[in-house]
Amino acid sequence: MEGWIEGFQESIDYIEQNLPEKLNIEEIAKKAGLSPFYYQRIFGALCGMTVGEYIRARRMTTAAQELACSDYKVIDIAAKYGYDSPDSFTKAFQRFHGITPTQARESGAQLRSFAPLHIKISLEGGNMLDYKIVEKAPFTVVGVKKRFSCETSYNEIPKFWEVWMSDMKGLKGMFGLCADMDGKTFDYWIADLYLPWEDIPEGCCTYQVPGGLWALFMCKGPMPESMQKVNTQIWSEWLPSLKGYTLAGNYSLEFYMPPAKNPADTVSYICIPLKKL
Repeated sequence: MEGWIEGFQESIDYIEQNLPEKLNIEEIAKKAGLSPFYYQRIFGALCGMTVGEYIRARRMTTAAQELACSDYKVIDIAAKYGYDSPDSFTKAFQRFHGITPTQARESGAQLRSFAPLHIKISLEGGNMLDYKIVEKAPFTVVGVKKRFSCETSYNEIPKFWEVWMSDMKGLKGMFGLCADMDGKTFDYWIADLYLPWEDIPEGCCTYQVPGGLWALFMCKGPMPESMQKVNTQIWSEWLPSLKGYTLAGNYSLEFYMPPAKNPADTVSYICIPLKKL
């Protein structure tokens, strides 16, 4: 993944240069040399927000600067940044800045500013990250699935687990599987290993996971903190230094071991598909 950081920064520069234009995730991810699926996962882990949230924050910042320093009409600035009406722009502006566009033009108005991101990876001591690369044959999982927007999945997937845990639907919940659909949405599965001689529980279906190379990262400790910590390390430390391999497929797995009596001993895995260069 040599040059990965430079490519990711190029994608952010592309967003900045085209803020007033209609941006799509396919073009943004292409600048980084990544699929939309992986780009959005990495962006969230590195930046702590979704791509859409970042774009909205930058647009609201530059729109406020234009309001304060120019005589452009609110309706023109709203149209410039893709809002269908002054009302929808005003609501979005007020959510971000806490004041209306008209108030933003008053002397002494307090405005919020969100600066452009600059990706910089620095090593600060030896953080241990346990992983291994293994080859796995294709396998099939069985479970319940739900389609999520990449913009809201971070908050919505835990709710999906809560609903499932109240019913279980005949599953143990060994896997959490993300399977990309169109770059903007993906299917998330709560699943177990499929055993052909057993009946498929009601409301469940199957999915075949392709065979190939996988990087397996062990997470140890209370959930979800341990998995979130390792997930951030994967994208900010491991991926930039990865040599001889590249990301493969638009899917990834979480594998959950049975809960330990002591939460500190709980073990789970994040599994990322790879291919050799």
